[in-house]
Amino acid sequence: MQISLKNVSVDIPVFNSQGRSLKKTVMGIATGGKIGLTESGKTIIRSLENINLEIGPHERVGLIGHNGAGKSTLLRVLGKVYTPTSGSCVIRGKIGSLIDISLGIDSEATGIENVFLRAALLGIPKKEVEKALPEIIDFTQLGSFIEMPVRTYSTGMHLRLAFAVSTMISPDILLMDEWLSVGDRDFQHSAEKRLNNLIERSNVLILASHSRSLIERCCTRALWLEHGKIKLDASPKEVCSAYFD
Repeated sequence: MQISLKNVSVDIPVFNSQGRSLKKTVMGIATGGKIGLTESGKTIIRSLENINLEIGPHERVGLIGHNGAGKSTLLRVLGKVYTPTSGSCVIRGKIGSLIDISLGIDSEATGIENVFLRAALLGIPKKEVEKALPEIIDFTQLGSFIEMPVRTYSTGMHLRLAFAVSTMISPDILLMDEWLSVGDRDFQHSAEKRLNNLIERSNVLILASHSRSLIERCCTRALWLEHGKIKLDASPKEVCSAYFD
């Protein structure tokens, strides 16, 4: 298992930006990554700039910073969704992402069918899904609705199904964007227990959050991102004190 980023930058192109006012551009600089122009005159947002980062086995890394600071972009680089515009990125190990747990859910398919669809996207073998199916159905508390199309589900039912399947993974590197909170109060207790079991099965956790208590409770290290750069890399207590206070 290895995570190594050297001088990593990510530029995101902005299309149809000619009509934006100077005021909007200045506001963008104040709240997110840097806005600039390429040599051909195209508008880009530099979401990450010269990130140097080494993460070792058994680390629990928390990412904090204001909206637009680069937390989600960094998670997507680590999840191999984004390719760095410049720099080198070496990631070795099985990656599990809980950034979008509803990805791949088909509203016209039944709950059971969606279990297999979502599991296939996550790379979970069919035999493993078949073995775990009774436990998944029981956990979702969907009852006979598991045989109904997902379009008939409430938002809470939809999330419970997506959460149950997404937490079947056993990754080396687990990526999370905020702590997942699904269902009613009774269900949240069993969901948090399942989530903690997943984290324990993972070698490395990288969690983006705005919660000071969560970062200090769950992480062994914290990164403060600002304007796409790492402003501080230290213990959760030190970083949270500097950022929140």
